[in-house]
Amino acid sequence: MPQFIAAIDQGTTSTRCMIFDHSGLVVSLAQKEHHQIYPQPGWVEHDPLEIWERTQEVIREATVKAGIAGHPSSLAALGITNQRETTLVWDRRTGNPFYNAIVWQDTRTKDICDELAQNGGQDRFRGQVGLPLATYFSGPKIKWILDNVAGVRAAAERGDALFGNIDTWVIWWLTGGPDSGSHVTDVTNASRTMLMDLTTLDWDDDILRILGIPRAMLPRIVASSDPATWGTTSPDGPFGAAYPVCGDLGDQQAALVGQTCFSAGEAKNTYGTGCFMLLNTGNQPVQSSSGLLTTLGYKLGSQPAVYALEGSIAITGALVQWLRDNLGLINQSAEIETLAATVNDNGGIYFVPAFSGLFAPYWRSDARGAIVGMTRYINKAHIARAALEATAFQTREVLDAMRKDSGVELKALKVDGGMVYNELLMQFQADLLGVPVVRPRVAETTALGAAYAAGLAVGFWENPEDLRANWQVDKTWQPVMPADQRQRLYHDWKRAVERTMNWVE
Repeated sequence: MPQFIAAIDQGTTSTRCMIFDHSGLVVSLAQKEHHQIYPQPGWVEHDPLEIWERTQEVIREATVKAGIAGHPSSLAALGITNQRETTLVWDRRTGNPFYNAIVWQDTRTKDICDELAQNGGQDRFRGQVGLPLATYFSGPKIKWILDNVAGVRAAAERGDALFGNIDTWVIWWLTGGPDSGSHVTDVTNASRTMLMDLTTLDWDDDILRILGIPRAMLPRIVASSDPATWGTTSPDGPFGAAYPVCGDLGDQQAALVGQTCFSAGEAKNTYGTGCFMLLNTGNQPVQSSSGLLTTLGYKLGSQPAVYALEGSIAITGALVQWLRDNLGLINQSAEIETLAATVNDNGGIYFVPAFSGLFAPYWRSDARGAIVGMTRYINKAHIARAALEATAFQTREVLDAMRKDSGVELKALKVDGGMVYNELLMQFQADLLGVPVVRPRVAETTALGAAYAAGLAVGFWENPEDLRANWQVDKTWQPVMPADQRQRLYHDWKRAVERTMNWVE
């Protein structure tokens, strides 16, 4: 009887393999970073072959740590979760990418989006796909590759070019690559391409025609948890055995599942490279009038799809990395809390990290980052504190939009991701929202959600209620800030955001 489930969490800055037991607890973890490539301002790329190499390395390391390497009966199945929207086109015959992966933060497709918006505006496709025209999504990135990389369009038209987000790329290699690789994506990842109809859960032929994207290069859309599986891992691959690959979720939807938000009205917020709040809206898509995204939450086997409203923030944890790598303000990311805690407040400054424009609720690709309110009094500790507070302020903006669209008043916010161990940030978040902030015992719920999806597919867990039983509170932060102070700080933040608009002509 298998004792464990494996999950691969392929994120924006690193790749992890985690092994979980039946209680949802971490048995082993291995993680490796990959390079961030910035060819020019606004462009962000990853080397897909490096990502695949790192994936193989962390699989081998995690299975050895768990003591299951060479014991093929120990693992029940494998789930995948991934950075969403990051776009890759490769040669089906060789597995070689035609171009680097274009990362979700990349803004090179602004002109494509602007041109598409000339007929129907930014919400031209929102009725079908739930998304505005924005550089964030995969569809315009595919068009850019087809239009700008020599030979790709011809390869796509003859059936030799494959598109995938990173989940599709990893699954294709794990299940055999050029020989037998399964070319699939799940409904959550497909819903982030700007190409999938939310109702039919299939590619929209009209949008494909408008963008000039051959349907043959797109993966088959499947459920997030699929008992039929999409093949097994190759015995010659990094697992060294044939395990069913049967769970696939975009990273934020994986966290929704990992936080067991299985009822309409439940929400979670993930604090990672960016920050992403999802609200379960049930079996019907809810269109937003407040700058949120209508997206797939998950689909378990043959059960009806579950939808969500999402507020996406581009830069949160990435701002801490920027202070570390670009400015040298800190040596390690964890040092920012210690530095920020040396001052009692932000000194009157507000850091708006619109490095990739502003995502929800603004969707302004013409915005650029700014520090507002600088005086001679300000020191590096104030900058560190303002950088942390920026994450909380942006989350407040998204929550306000969710209240407006859904009518739901959250009683508490479930949180996860790497930044939730920052005590200063979590307390400030509770203060700014005016509701308790709750961290679960297993805070890395992205990988856990992928494990849950795979485990449900093979009967390792019987149903979602089994998963609810695993969820346990680790810590809760209660709001203590006076309401008038909360509103004053938020008002000043909104003024700072206004200063970042219209920088790009």
